[in-house]
Amino acid sequence: MTKITNKQLLCSSNPQYIKSKSISTKNISTKNIPINHNILKKPNWIKVKFPMDSIRIQKMKSILRTNKLHSVCEEARCPNLFECFNKGTVTFMILGTICTRSCPFCAVQHGRPMLIDPDEAINLAKTIKKMKINHVVLTSVVRDDLRDGGSNHFVNCIQTIRSQSNVKIEILVPDFRNCREQALKKMEQSLPDIFNHNVENVPRLYKTIRPGANYKLSLKLLSEFKNLYPDVPTKSGLMLGLGETNKEIIQVMKDLHSNGVDMLTIGQYLQPSTLHLPVVRYVTLLEFHELKKTALSIGFSSVFCGPLVRSSYHAYEQIQIYKNK
Repeated sequence: MTKITNKQLLCSSNPQYIKSKSISTKNISTKNIPINHNILKKPNWIKVKFPMDSIRIQKMKSILRTNKLHSVCEEARCPNLFECFNKGTVTFMILGTICTRSCPFCAVQHGRPMLIDPDEAINLAKTIKKMKINHVVLTSVVRDDLRDGGSNHFVNCIQTIRSQSNVKIEILVPDFRNCREQALKKMEQSLPDIFNHNVENVPRLYKTIRPGANYKLSLKLLSEFKNLYPDVPTKSGLMLGLGETNKEIIQVMKDLHSNGVDMLTIGQYLQPSTLHLPVVRYVTLLEFHELKKTALSIGFSSVFCGPLVRSSYHAYEQIQIYKNK
């Protein structure tokens, strides 16, 4: 495998690794979100319990810092961080920590992204091997500044990890806007074990919550991947509480299933800060239960549905359920 040098990273003739300014990228702007002084009180069923002992959590953070790696758990302020880090599980975030889009629900930084770390793939592989992880999830920030959307780096990471460990690899990818066909073709070089792309919410709210994204193109990404690689399980995720209706959510479920999605995750949106979109409502446990029943009746092989469910939450357990169907 050819190692990519810093010189190559700075060379605009390399179509996979280019400087941000090499391509005209419009930073997606969003309306200023007013500070919400009437924040809804969290119901007791979604309050996160802090662990009595934080030694394992600090150890996980130390592993990430030592190996110059990042986790979406930290960058997106995931409510399950304490539980997952305590169990020795983590969702790695590649391609830097700065996103080229500014979705107002997301806590990840946005702006001009960093150059890709040429050592990230090998650092990932060595860390995963040392931690003896049997199922790893890789995700990334959106990289509209790269001609391939970062797909080559995903493939490089998969190949490098597999050269070191016999591990199942799940990838949670962005929409690869303007380079979908190229990105999907690139995946053929080293397919993941699970392909995940989140549609997040209902199409009616896309202009508000996912500026720069397109619902139909997200569905197309999922369906085209399934058509190209039918043996690889596909997955998508939704977050509730942003103003959608259950009727709209059920329609999205049907859209996902008809576009080849096998597994589904549904969770509650939680406002990262007062500068982000406010929670419109908290979905009850009964509603989550009913939505799970509906999703299974539509035909999904595995559905994780609950207030604190996130895309990679208990990912290993979910794929085991899928395999046992």
